[in-house]
Amino acid sequence: MLSLYVHIPFCRERCRYCDFFLVTRLDHVDRFFTALAEETRSKAELLKGERIGAIHFGGGTPSLVPVWRLSGWLSQVAGIAGMDDETEITLEANPEDIDNTRLDHLRDAGVNRLSIGVQSFTDRKLRALGRAHTAADSLRTVSMAMERFGSVAVDLMCGAEGEGPDEWEGDLRMTHSLRPQHVSVYMLTLEEKTRLWRDVCRGTVELPGEDEQSAMYRAARIALTGAGYRHYEVSNYALDGFHSRYNLSSWKREPYLGFGPSAHSFMVSGGEETRFSNVGSLIRYLDDPLAAVDFREVLTREQRFDEEVFLSLRINRGLPVGFLRSGRSTGDDRLDDALAGFLEKGWIRIDEEVVTLTGEGFLFADLVAAELIHG
Repeated sequence: MLSLYVHIPFCRERCRYCDFFLVTRLDHVDRFFTALAEETRSKAELLKGERIGAIHFGGGTPSLVPVWRLSGWLSQVAGIAGMDDETEITLEANPEDIDNTRLDHLRDAGVNRLSIGVQSFTDRKLRALGRAHTAADSLRTVSMAMERFGSVAVDLMCGAEGEGPDEWEGDLRMTHSLRPQHVSVYMLTLEEKTRLWRDVCRGTVELPGEDEQSAMYRAARIALTGAGYRHYEVSNYALDGFHSRYNLSSWKREPYLGFGPSAHSFMVSGGEETRFSNVGSLIRYLDDPLAAVDFREVLTREQRFDEEVFLSLRINRGLPVGFLRSGRSTGDDRLDDALAGFLEKGWIRIDEEVVTLTGEGFLFADLVAAELIHG
């Protein structure tokens, strides 16, 4: 089973907090899809004989581009690899790009899961985040999508300038009332060289502190799990059977193949695990899509172990204590001390020699992983 990721790098404008690879020039869209088709042909040998379990159109803003372009690429892939009605095809969308007609065209093109970058259902917070849509757009888009798609995901963000618990709880209540099948909750991260980072450095913007953000994260966990959502990954909640297949396969370290500028891939062949990524430049990608890959590494035993620990904790799959002992270069005593400390803090539980995070431990997943690997 293979998953595919397509990075569509176009946005109308860059959000204040965003450091993803994207461009705001839409005049390159046609050339991009020509290059994407060439790259796909060049990777045909990696696709042949594979069954495609999930396809994720990310970005950027995939909902900006013509639907017939997406449909054409899906047809190209279907002519090389195995796809069927069970293949999850997700498209990331912004509320300002969506209307009834576009949703119908996306559904007809084969998209069966819509991931909507709502971020908030309040106008003040959307303005603070620098988003182009309004609260009314958020509500309208989610409602329209749920009438047409059997699987709808909503992204929420906490920690915006001026945000307090009441505003955040309002976002959670609105989400609960709409009841999308999947909810992602992201704590606003301050990334260097973004507009928001510069504003914070100048002192013109002050964001909620770590304690305030943690409280919002806990409030989301309580509200969503209480409403029947399963907390299946650090930032993700889903009703039964509606987890993101693409994301979950990536966290389980299953193979995926990336297309487009800056896209990453992970492939397994003959016991060898390889990660590679495409060039992070649209112009270079357009000039020579057949030379898109500009980084490649075969993972060492140590790298495999590190990834297994970090990613397994993120999805709370559980890590046998014996596995942790087998991969560490430091002694067992230090591992035992680390486990005892995390147990005392209430961040982990150990049942039958298997370590899993608690709900509170999800907040500290990366810290726990680093200590279990290196401490």
